[in-house]
Amino acid sequence: MKDEELLAFIALSETPGLGSLGARHLIDVMETAENIFRERKNITKFAPDISERAVKALDTAEPFRRAEQELRFVQENHVQCLPITSEEYPSRLRECPDAPILLYYKGKGKLNALKAVSMVGTRNATPYGKQLCGSFLKELKEAFPETLVASGLAYGIDIAAHRAALACGLPTVAVLAHGLDRIYPSLHKDAAEEMQEHGGILTEYPSGTNPDRQNFVKRNRIIAGISDATIVVESALKGGSLITARIAGSYGRDCFAFPGRAGDTFSAGCNKLISSKQAELVQSAKDFIEAMCWETEEKEPAPQAIQRELFPDVSPEEQAIISCLQKNNELQTDTLVVRTNIPIQKMNALLIEMELKGIIKRLAGGTNRLLG
Repeated sequence: MKDEELLAFIALSETPGLGSLGARHLIDVMETAENIFRERKNITKFAPDISERAVKALDTAEPFRRAEQELRFVQENHVQCLPITSEEYPSRLRECPDAPILLYYKGKGKLNALKAVSMVGTRNATPYGKQLCGSFLKELKEAFPETLVASGLAYGIDIAAHRAALACGLPTVAVLAHGLDRIYPSLHKDAAEEMQEHGGILTEYPSGTNPDRQNFVKRNRIIAGISDATIVVESALKGGSLITARIAGSYGRDCFAFPGRAGDTFSAGCNKLISSKQAELVQSAKDFIEAMCWETEEKEPAPQAIQRELFPDVSPEEQAIISCLQKNNELQTDTLVVRTNIPIQKMNALLIEMELKGIIKRLAGGTNRLLG
């Protein structure tokens, strides 16, 4: 991406009065960030609902002043800027309606790994919770060694999940509530540095942003959106991990929780998620893999190859889906989105059409099977 477009993306993310939804709407309408600023004096013709505050802010020099400062920071510190229009942007997150238009990333891990989970929980983790993180991820590593593990680098379950992932060799990404010019809490700086070699650190916030309370709530949507599923390990009846679980549910993502003993404060939230059917009970990686149908994707033999001549009416995008399913027989819709880079809304429409053509069969749990 040209520096001019990247600069415009940073400036757009720094424009007050827009927010994620407003900025994304402008990108959808105007196609590029440069176009937005080029047409800023006529922007209400393209986006009639834009706030007056945002209109005024777009026509000032301040967003670009801050953008130039941030661009220098990312270039000097080898930070990747990931606009929502780039291929490197997390595909799963892109399909969430309130996804940030720009992410800052430092690391070597693949944000579009074929399989990704988020592990969250209380900041007051017990030995039971820490042991669950270790045993679950070790078992998951044995079955799917490239699975990306996301969390928030906070005290308790978050850092336990990151460290357990590092210990068993799984890539892990921390989603931060501040800019990449600092690490909070500072006690976890060593872990964050190790993660940049075996995963990374990710944020929507520019340098100089403090870890304010409201930022932690906002970053939870990224933790939920970047993964196939969210797993709550330990939680009281109130806390950020329950917010993350609710957000994951609103995105149509799977949510799981480890049960705890009746009366345990830091299992009460997990038990409530399970009893209210907001999360599925999980006790091991084996349970999780079966619930996600991952073992079906990897272990069932592929059917006899289906040649395009058998389906002369398929589009190139439908052929891309067929090619993926030829290799695995059954795949979840989210996995197809990641592997083909087809947006989820278009993917759903394509899958319906392909089912009507008799090419695939859609199964429970968002799984798709190739017929032939």
